[in-house]
Amino acid sequence: MRKLMRNSDQYNRAHRILLLPTAPLLLLLLLFLVAYYYSPAPLLTISSFKSLRLPLPVTSTPLHSVSSFLAAEVRASKIAICLVGGARRFELTGPSIMKNLLMEYPNADLFLHSPLDKDSFKFFLLKDAPKIAAVRIFEPGLISENESQLRVLSSRDSPNGIQGLLQYFNLVEGCLSLIHAHETRHNFTYQWIVRTRVDGYWSAPLDPTAFRPNSYVIPPGSKFGGFNDRFGIGDRPSSKAALSRLSLLSSLDAAGYRSLNSESAFKAQLDTSKIAAWEAPLPFCVLSDRRYEFPPERYGVPVASMGSRGPLSGAKCRPCAAACVGQCVEEVEEMVDRGWSWGEWRKESLELCDASGEWERGWEEYFDGVAGEEAAAVRRGVVGMDWRGCEREFEGMKKRVGSWDVPPVEEICRLGLNRSSVSAGEGTSVMHGVY
Repeated sequence: MRKLMRNSDQYNRAHRILLLPTAPLLLLLLLFLVAYYYSPAPLLTISSFKSLRLPLPVTSTPLHSVSSFLAAEVRASKIAICLVGGARRFELTGPSIMKNLLMEYPNADLFLHSPLDKDSFKFFLLKDAPKIAAVRIFEPGLISENESQLRVLSSRDSPNGIQGLLQYFNLVEGCLSLIHAHETRHNFTYQWIVRTRVDGYWSAPLDPTAFRPNSYVIPPGSKFGGFNDRFGIGDRPSSKAALSRLSLLSSLDAAGYRSLNSESAFKAQLDTSKIAAWEAPLPFCVLSDRRYEFPPERYGVPVASMGSRGPLSGAKCRPCAAACVGQCVEEVEEMVDRGWSWGEWRKESLELCDASGEWERGWEEYFDGVAGEEAAAVRRGVVGMDWRGCEREFEGMKKRVGSWDVPPVEEICRLGLNRSSVSAGEGTSVMHGVY
């Protein structure tokens, strides 16, 4: 018996000695991953690190446990998610936003800032969001243009000229105003602000690794000479600089910037505010009714099939049977300017539509096949919505909202439920075609 005990003691001592080097290695791994996650790095992409190879210790849990820790930390933090834009096609994009953003981060507060138009009634689809802090649906009017703005901005490539840019900038900055008012009212500050578009279709959840302190996370591609401005995540200071689209124009003027489009003005904003931009692939695209030349030339706009494997990182898309795949996509890639409308997509991950005309006949069936039966049921429900049902849904939503700055529900429903306009997808306000 004593001999067995001595052998057992020797085994335990040897086992402890073998384990001693493992603890520092695991700690080193944890420190490396946390440092990578939290370090600011201007214009870095996640793909930049694909070639990095480190001799990591063999272990079954560290990578998973560190990732889980960071995800839990993000989800437990104070997050504001702001949706901006008109509700055109929201019967198609709304369910994806609910599933992949709002339900994925149930602790987040939802803010909605949108111009009133005939599609606004579709916002009742947000009624089941976990938390709704503020909704503002406003009647848009012309914004006066001053000399400073006319020097800084260019009407080129903007469907509604400089007025269109000002409307869009005001729409985005209105997000910040809603959030600031809520913070003041409740005496706290958000750690993160997520700003995304109402017309964005999300094919997968927003990953917690997209939340990076000390930088502003944007999608790659669709740069148009600047930065992709169709989505952004940042901590509070970074978001303040990124969302102040209208009020920072005077600073850009003073810095000597001239003839900028939306994307180049956005880049100038971050540069002058000394905010680092971090590009990360994101699983969403912008559903668009606009027509684009096909196949796209050097400065053309490729329109992706929403069934593409992606991630599409905010590229324009529509539901279609792909007109260009495989070798055809590679040929388009060679033609278009990478600093303009093109993005970095994985091989065989992109399919292109012929967007030179209207959405093709039977697009509903294609959408339903890609989005799934649940989203298809929502689409059909909106098409079949009646005036009384609209009022009932909006009144139910109103009871859950902290700040409600919206025209009378009767007006929203009456404006939208002219049956000929429910699913046309074309806006009627001054905001239509702004972005």
